Amino acid sequence: MSMTTDTVGISRKSLAGARAQFQARKLTDHVATVFLSACAVLCVAVLLLILGYVVYRGAGYINWQFLTALPKPVGEAGGGVGNALVGSAVIVTIAVLMAVPLGVGAAIFLNEFPSGVLGRGIRFLADILTGVPSIVVGLVAYGLVVAPMRHFSAISGAVAYAFIMVPIVLITAQEALRLVPSTLREASLALGVPRWRTIMQVVIPVSSRALLTGIILAIARALGETAPMLFTAFGNPYWNFDLTKPMATLPLVIYRYATGPYNDWHEQAWAASFVLVVVVLLSSILTRSVLRNKFDA
Repeated sequence: MSMTTDTVGISRKSLAGARAQFQARKLTDHVATVFLSACAVLCVAVLLLILGYVVYRGAGYINWQFLTALPKPVGEAGGGVGNALVGSAVIVTIAVLMAVPLGVGAAIFLNEFPSGVLGRGIRFLADILTGVPSIVVGLVAYGLVVAPMRHFSAISGAVAYAFIMVPIVLITAQEALRLVPSTLREASLALGVPRWRTIMQVVIPVSSRALLTGIILAIARALGETAPMLFTAFGNPYWNFDLTKPMATLPLVIYRYATGPYNDWHEQAWAASFVLVVVVLLSSILTRSVLRNKFDA
């Protein structure tokens, strides 16, 4: 009888201990959920605050003339950023043509042809390059391109942007390729498909969404950099399509107008900032829409 009583007592104590542990875990789960939710809301709130303030300060100045006209001489009100819009598009396009093949090719080599020490070294260097200050990248591009040419140019700005984009494209592309199931590669190879065709026709199409997302992130990162353009493209108040000559870009216009002494320049700096944000946002939305329609079809 006493043994039964002791057993019941131990069972009750064990049950009470299990309930206490369950309640503690449940409380910890709730606290963690609330904390993480608060962090997410705070991050979104900061982003919306920045975007909202840029829209508030810059949207009212936007008109067709501002988007297409050339800057006015110093001291005159009005003008636009048409040449800077075209210049940014030209320089970023050339940088993409330089950086994307190099970054994606390196990512394919690291992921599809593992090489131990060499692969780890390349990835380590890419991680370091993502943290290099953009002004240092501008100085490197100045020494490699501007100094030998003895003048500023759009091509030197594209080289600077490419330096910024390559490590971002490489890292994001490698992570995208890792997400492709190995069974797809094995099935393709089992059918007698060469390895290079397996990569081009199986691996890359499957990971194309993630690859394009990484490319968009790289473009967005480069498009907003001002420091490299101070040492390379330098700026130009006129229309220019000669890649060997200085060329205007939006970040340069924003920097120079924001630090200028005229209120009209300050308003144009906010308006140009709004245009830059909208360009990045629209390019991301349109690209994702095209990809979604393509894969849904």
